[in-house]
Amino acid sequence: MNKIVFLDRDGILNEEIGDYVFRLEEWRIPEGSIKACWKLKNAGYKLVVVTNQGGIGKGLYTAEAVKLLHQKFQEASNNVLDHLYYAPYTDVTSKSLMKKPGSLMLERGLAKYNAKPENCWLLGDAGRDIEAAQSIGVKAILVPTLKETHHPLAETVASSVLEAAEYILANS
Repeated sequence: MNKIVFLDRDGILNEEIGDYVFRLEEWRIPEGSIKACWKLKNAGYKLVVVTNQGGIGKGLYTAEAVKLLHQKFQEASNNVLDHLYYAPYTDVTSKSLMKKPGSLMLERGLAKYNAKPENCWLLGDAGRDIEAAQSIGVKAILVPTLKETHHPLAETVASSVLEAAEYILANS
């Protein structure tokens, strides 16, 4: 049976800046994130990005911009990530179960990789990330950035993606 670590993008794979990140010059990978991903990958986890990208629905940037930044992470990390799901919706343009706190991106990942929720984790920096995971039985770790500093449904709070990865490896 496969196991997955779902990764939010902004705040986990790139630094949170408090606004939409869609320009290459704003893209910064947090220290230790690539190392953390490789530790998880080497322990047998699939790495699946699940990211809300409402800026697409607002017309601020395109899906191609999201894919370009994803590719930049892949290049920097020697292709450590297994899959990318993104939700281009906003509450203004449409409601979607794909957009977190909806769980559809996670459910697609579970189905794609034939994984059971109890064998999976999510790393996120916002309550909506934690809620999406918990709604389907995936354990979640909060890595605080400019958003929440705690969440009652989080398994734990980690100061970095690397600390979160070490927690997963120690508690799996």
